[in-house]
Amino acid sequence: MTFVAIVIFGAALAMAGYALAATVLPSLDKIATALRGVPQQPRFEPLASLVRAERRIAVRRWAAAPGRPTLRPREAA
Repeated sequence: MTFVAIVIFGAALAMAGYALAATVLPSLDKIATALRGVPQQPRFEPLASLVRAERRIAVRRWAAAPGRPTLRPREAA
């Protein structure tokens, strides 16, 4: 029974270690620079700025509409 417990908890520990390594190691350089206090370089994200611009345009078009949209009354059946 002790052997089974050691195997089960050892496997759980190994899986937890793998999960931590898989999530931390790809961005280890970013984490290290943040801990050193080095300012991060701005990222170039043209798609995100395009999405924000499209939303602004849509809101302005909606605000500039010549009136509030009216609901049509239900047609008599």
